[in-house]
Amino acid sequence: MSFQRHFSIPTSAALAGIALAGAAVVIAASARDGSISADRMLAHVKYLASDDLEGRAPGSRGEQLTVTYVVDQLEKAGCTPGNPDGSFTQKVPLYGFQVVNSPALVVRDKEGTNEKQYAAGKEFVGWTVRQVNAASVRDAELMFVGYGVDAPEYQWNDFKTDVRGKVIVILVNDPPLPDPSLFGGKAMTYYGRWTYKYEQAAALGAAGAIIVHNTVDAGYPWAVVENSWSGEQFDVVRADQGASRCALESWITEDAARDLFKAAGRNFDDDKRAAASRDFQPVALARFASADIKTRSRTIESSNVVASVKGSNKADEWVVYTAHWDHLGIGKPADNDSIYNGALDNASGVAGVMEIARAFASHGRPLGRSVLFIFTTGEESGLLGATHYTNHPLYPLEKTIAEINVDGLNIWGRTEDMIVVGFGQSDLEQTLADAILPMNRRIAPDSEPEKGYYYRSDHFPFAKKGVPALYADSGVEYRDRPAGWGLERRKEYVARRYHKPQDQYDATWDLSGAAEDMEALFRVGLTLSNSEATPQWSEKSEFRRVRDAMMRGSK
Repeated sequence: MSFQRHFSIPTSAALAGIALAGAAVVIAASARDGSISADRMLAHVKYLASDDLEGRAPGSRGEQLTVTYVVDQLEKAGCTPGNPDGSFTQKVPLYGFQVVNSPALVVRDKEGTNEKQYAAGKEFVGWTVRQVNAASVRDAELMFVGYGVDAPEYQWNDFKTDVRGKVIVILVNDPPLPDPSLFGGKAMTYYGRWTYKYEQAAALGAAGAIIVHNTVDAGYPWAVVENSWSGEQFDVVRADQGASRCALESWITEDAARDLFKAAGRNFDDDKRAAASRDFQPVALARFASADIKTRSRTIESSNVVASVKGSNKADEWVVYTAHWDHLGIGKPADNDSIYNGALDNASGVAGVMEIARAFASHGRPLGRSVLFIFTTGEESGLLGATHYTNHPLYPLEKTIAEINVDGLNIWGRTEDMIVVGFGQSDLEQTLADAILPMNRRIAPDSEPEKGYYYRSDHFPFAKKGVPALYADSGVEYRDRPAGWGLERRKEYVARRYHKPQDQYDATWDLSGAAEDMEALFRVGLTLSNSEATPQWSEKSEFRRVRDAMMRGSK
């Protein structure tokens, strides 16, 4: 999960003026029959976030217990197996690795006489996804490449020099530009994601990549970086055993980056400002980096859990719901606790989608299109389970008309709004707006689109393949609470519990708002199942061309 914070809500009049592309939607009548239960969701979270499941890491005893529990609950709810082979699982081979030393970043001048070490954890976090037990960079030239973007459609290229064999230093996010014609204006594009930056570094032959962390730009504190990479990590099993990836992938704190630039006779702030221009030129820092990574590795067979409720007249077309079951397992201790329980992230989302599945199974009336529920593995390591599904779909993606993702529930009560992350991407948003209108609620956009939250959860691999995807989040305007109360709860969660052992089950959670949210998403799926219309990407969406090409190919 990549937690989002929202700071402004538009007026109803402003929302009424929003134009979305695509066919008209059909409003589904409420099917509320007690199937969406706040108490049942809370009970699911209590078990899934218990210490017995050891943080639900892929390949662990916790995975076995999680998969068994989710399958059992889906069977009891009346769902049928989602895999055409008659099972409730899709096998997902993963490469698991854990850094077993404490690699520091050692930086020297050309003569090797002026050496500085940036401490593991406190200032620097490094690893390798090469499928080897040891990897290193040795006295590789450091080069600052701004935001590390090569975007021909924007006539933007930060790589105006050869970076082969070098360790490149990269700023997080897109270049901060006011021009809405470049990189979506305020909204982040995929060029701003850290995953893209490592991919681009590898494609250009860099020996290593170091991303400079900034809490405001990244949307989470340094502790999240440190904790997220402290335990076992996972990657897809690669045919080349990861040889095409950089030997070193890493993060560094902004304070450490300032020190590094100062030692090189540079001013970090000046160079950062210069990077926000097409004219930016890469900067050789006259410093040479070394780091040694030692890992313990294994190959595992993890699982996506898949369940279905079959349709009738359009049974070969699919509406898909996703929620990731995995979390960080056992990692770096904090306050004498090393189990990363992941209660909100994402035991709660699993509980929510299980309730939606129950609602469909107990609906009592025929569906048009079929509905598939996927509980994915490896989200925390890079959306791996969802990526595996979209690379090896159980049902054709051209027959998958929509994907709806749930990553964290509202645990603080009822709200007047629901947030749409990546607002304006598709006409699925209008379907959601229609679904919550009878609840006297409204949809609102994420007010921090520059954080790129649309690219950080399991709907994104579907979107990259062209499937219209909706990522709806909890609202922030709480009923019977003062203005700003919900925002304070979110800030507190990010600062104190997100990706920490403190993300634990709490019996005092109020899931009444979550129940309303899940009914809203159930209504969206029910509308899509029984509609003659097919959701469409908006004209401005970067995914529209992918979908159009897919559909032309299918014909």
